[in-house]
Amino acid sequence: MNPAVAEVTARMVERSRATRTEYLQLVDDARGNEPGRAKLSCANWAHAFAASPAADKVRALDPNAPNIGIVSAYNDMLSAHQPLERFPDIIKAAAREAGATAQFAGGVPAMCDGVTQGRPGMELSLFSREVIAMATAVALTHDAFDGALMLGVCDKIVPGLFIGALTFGHLPSIFVPAGPMTSGLPNREKAKVRALYAEGKVGRDVLLQAEQASYHGPGTCTFYGTANSNQMLMELMGLHLPGSAFIHPNTPLRDALVAAAARRVVAIGPRGNDWTPSGHVIDEKAIVNGVVGLMATGGSTNLCLHLIAMARSAGIILTLEDFNDLSHATPLIARVYPNGSADVNQFHAAGGMAFVTRELLKAGLAHEDVLTVAGRGLSRGTQEPFLDGDALVWRDGATESLDTDVLRPVSDPFQSDGGIRLLAGNLGRAVIKVSAVKPEYQAVTAPAAVFDTQEAFTAAFKAGLLNRDVVAVVRFQGPKANGMPELHNLSPALSVLQDRGFKVALVTDGRMSGASGKVASAIHVAPEAMDGGALAYIQDGDIIRLDPHNGVLEVQVETAVLRAREAAPVPASKPGYGRELFGWMRQGAGSVDKGASVFFQ
Repeated sequence: MNPAVAEVTARMVERSRATRTEYLQLVDDARGNEPGRAKLSCANWAHAFAASPAADKVRALDPNAPNIGIVSAYNDMLSAHQPLERFPDIIKAAAREAGATAQFAGGVPAMCDGVTQGRPGMELSLFSREVIAMATAVALTHDAFDGALMLGVCDKIVPGLFIGALTFGHLPSIFVPAGPMTSGLPNREKAKVRALYAEGKVGRDVLLQAEQASYHGPGTCTFYGTANSNQMLMELMGLHLPGSAFIHPNTPLRDALVAAAARRVVAIGPRGNDWTPSGHVIDEKAIVNGVVGLMATGGSTNLCLHLIAMARSAGIILTLEDFNDLSHATPLIARVYPNGSADVNQFHAAGGMAFVTRELLKAGLAHEDVLTVAGRGLSRGTQEPFLDGDALVWRDGATESLDTDVLRPVSDPFQSDGGIRLLAGNLGRAVIKVSAVKPEYQAVTAPAAVFDTQEAFTAAFKAGLLNRDVVAVVRFQGPKANGMPELHNLSPALSVLQDRGFKVALVTDGRMSGASGKVASAIHVAPEAMDGGALAYIQDGDIIRLDPHNGVLEVQVETAVLRAREAAPVPASKPGYGRELFGWMRQGAGSVDKGASVFFQ
């Protein structure tokens, strides 16, 4: 193993010893010796199958027949989740062929940050993860299941499903994705139009035409944002069937993979010799593999939040220092937009996850000795699925990159480290992603321009007040303040300022989109302004130094002087759009560097 990877894994095991031991005891105690249905009385079981087809009712009489729960994020507004509508019927048919039954246990909400970007609904986005986790638990709490299939793809949906599934860690759980949409307008072309619109050089009609040409069909958005980073994670953490992440929706191969997931979850149930509970699949090594994959592929900074909360749901304590150290040890071997010009379809065609997995294993950067839903060993992920007639089979994936502008071996990476780094200083701790930022723009020292809302920043930009070297500080955007919305709407304006030749950076206790990256951005600042953080004391004109090369985030004001100032008043909480229903979550949210969860502080 790479020494840094081995060190991070060892210290994670040690710091998690008590919480992980407690969690595994719960998993083993919940397994029991009986199938799901045997735990229920006859009346309970009759209720559970009252509306089932006759054939399933007959199968339900067999005390040994497994029953599989389906939890789905289907809705037909989100392109990534619309294909999930067809999956339950495919799953139920495959389960019957395997001597089991499958039931739609419950649906979970799925909101799209692309739709709510810059809108009030975005303030519900982060905590929708907690709602999804709870909804998953409600779906599985009937305790009538021997395994579960998790149908979801995007931003908060997969982390929420993951946390919910791990609270039922005695059950095998396989994550079943829908796949990416086919390629449309190249992402760089779309970004150019957005910048022109921000400058007022093109109208809304041109912008809408570009956006529709990019987001044009069923499946995930094709840039490498949080949704597609999630799919990479599920592969490297062992919860996908190998190679299933980036197969297009509504194709024979995708349907075959959905059916195979149903058959496999039956085979690895709690009463057989291959019991593969999710609580055993996800261990410290699996978490490290996920973080390494995030770094190697230039994945979304949103996962610096989600993975900490996801790990904690399995009793594992992951820290930002772990991210930082693994980033320094892991070379960047993929260039997918926004870190390059290719989309995920080009990434998949160039070798995709099979190539990435093989390279990480060969370099000792990923743990081979892990349990996956496909069996023992991460090397199963070096294979890819294909159809041999009607039969689904796996073959070895690409051993060499088919496009070195998109994928490279560890021996010849795009850059020597993963590009996500920890910053620290008298402003607190923050995360920065530099893999998409040109080297000359990565370190910035400039006067602050301070804003309490996105709208105030946008107004200043349009008024020409930011045409200078500047560090834009956008505060009161953390989980306790307003739910920590993504601030992707700031990206076009910041990019324009940088293109005009100014030194520009962003410092915020909010989030940025998984598709952001052109401008140096210190995000997830903790403590947040609402929680007594130094951001609440920053004033216009203070000199801020952001230096990812040395891990520094500081304001060049003496601490005593800074803290002697009166803290900025907290903006009033805005009602409406459902935000008042999430007040208790904002109040109970943990620190952003600990996952910003209401479950794990």
